Amino acid sequence: MTGARSSAIESQELKDLRAAVAALGKRHGRGHDREVLWAEAAKLGYLGVNLPEEYGGGGGGMAELSIVLEELGAAGCPLLMMVVSPAICGTVIARFGTEEQKRTWLPGLADGSRTMAFGITEPDAGSNSHRITTTARRDEESGGWILTGRKVFISGVDIADATLIVGRTEDARTGSLKPCLFIVPRDAPGFQRSQIDMELQAQEKQFELVLDEVRLPAASLVGDEDAGLLQLFAGLNPERIMTAAFAIGMGRYALARALTYARERQVWKQPIGAHQAIAHPLAQAHIELELARLMMQKAAALYDAGDDMGAGEAANMAKYAAAEACVKAVDQAVHTLGGNGLTREYGLAALITAARVARIAPVSREMILNYVSHQTLGLPKSY
Repeated sequence: MTGARSSAIESQELKDLRAAVAALGKRHGRGHDREVLWAEAAKLGYLGVNLPEEYGGGGGGMAELSIVLEELGAAGCPLLMMVVSPAICGTVIARFGTEEQKRTWLPGLADGSRTMAFGITEPDAGSNSHRITTTARRDEESGGWILTGRKVFISGVDIADATLIVGRTEDARTGSLKPCLFIVPRDAPGFQRSQIDMELQAQEKQFELVLDEVRLPAASLVGDEDAGLLQLFAGLNPERIMTAAFAIGMGRYALARALTYARERQVWKQPIGAHQAIAHPLAQAHIELELARLMMQKAAALYDAGDDMGAGEAANMAKYAAAEACVKAVDQAVHTLGGNGLTREYGLAALITAARVARIAPVSREMILNYVSHQTLGLPKSY
């Protein structure tokens, strides 16, 4: 079983990080207190391991941050806001933010004292970012911005100090709308949130947002107004890498529970794990999780090396592979335990729903297949 064992392709420094985070996860485990774990992970430098050292981070990249989330997930205590706060928002601000924005936000994102949510999805846009209707127009009086629109399925807005909102501004030269990113404080007038009643029970809640003439200072725009699409994808690739880490960690957790049970559960003369009908599907689940991890490592390495195009392809593939491997691992773990797999005691039944998250968010597997067929294979676009 993988456990905390790392691939031979990882440096000793990454192996040491993996082992240290695995130990932290083991101390907290399935019944963890999210705030306590978040604070300890922050104190140890894990939350900001990808952020620049000059702003309080660890100076690493997505390779390090994905290890942190994977190992916490494998211990049964994933921190979902890691996908959003340091990975998406921290990366975008570190790469494209002004010096003032970096000084204001990065130290807090790195030490866990501040968090930031990310708002892109809209009720009528789905995966089509070109249909985003949240718009930003110049405030003639103040020189700032006025945002109007709606967002849906935005994680952790209630615990975030601000939300990085994807809006669209009008290009003065062409008249067309282009994406831009704005930092919207949680208490900004006109910024309203309502919790979505989810069947999925997660510590991080989902919200629908309404931006009703939200007035922001000029300094709330992240980076260059003309580089909006580049900035957006700078955040989306880390999001996919971290979703892969989340899924791989969950799959490993489920598989570990199943293996323990298969070694100990005895119905006839030997443990049920001795039977190929039990052993082989678990072996397949392990193989598929390991393969997904390799693609995640490739995506992280490409991204950290500055190859955004290569990272885009690999991050999508990693997210796809990890989601499928996670769903299959959870499903097989539940079947291995039989009726016990549906009890609260063993903690696998809740993962049946949670595992589907990685298939659906932040982009569906169908849209990834569209991306690969069009961008990688050169087939005609169907949409």
